[in-house]
Amino acid sequence: MPCGGDVGAGPFHSQTNEAWFTKTPGLKVVYPAFPYDAKGLLASSINDPNPVLFFEHKGLYRSIRQEVSVDYYTLPIGKANLVKTGKDITVISYGAAVHWALETLKKNPQISADVIDLRTLQPLDLETIFNSVKKTGKAIILQEDSLFGGIASDISAQIMEQCFEYLDAPVKRVASLDTPIPFLKTLENQYLPKNRFEAELIAILKY
Repeated sequence: MPCGGDVGAGPFHSQTNEAWFTKTPGLKVVYPAFPYDAKGLLASSINDPNPVLFFEHKGLYRSIRQEVSVDYYTLPIGKANLVKTGKDITVISYGAAVHWALETLKKNPQISADVIDLRTLQPLDLETIFNSVKKTGKAIILQEDSLFGGIASDISAQIMEQCFEYLDAPVKRVASLDTPIPFLKTLENQYLPKNRFEAELIAILKY
């Protein structure tokens, strides 16, 4: 399912409504951020005997390049990818927001962070999330979806329930505004969380 903003398509073609579908029992939800993952997870989705909804962010079409084998391969559904390792904080994200997080960290080399690309939203790889949070003591979740009712809320609740004694700061969620998605680029930039993420990341590190 093509989705995602930052392409100037307004409220009709830029929604990221993945959270709607994670609430459907028996439905798996896949949302890759990289070409290599997209190929392997698509093959696994086709092979899976259960229904799988496969999200593709339109902003990543022809904008992200990566070496991808021409041979057939699969990747496990339900397994996140630790794309960057660090010790200060755990950054959890998926889809295009993974690239926003990596760009922010590149601009702030003093921040040492684990970056988890979820890849699959249903089922969630909670083991990878918990292990990272227990190591770093802080967690920030970046999603393109609007804040209320999003994936970040469920992940935050799980961390608070399972890792509370390891936390040095409240879990932080960073998301798009709870408004329709604007057509105008300057307004869309204000709507999306990618420009707010840096300030929120720096703020939580001050705890």
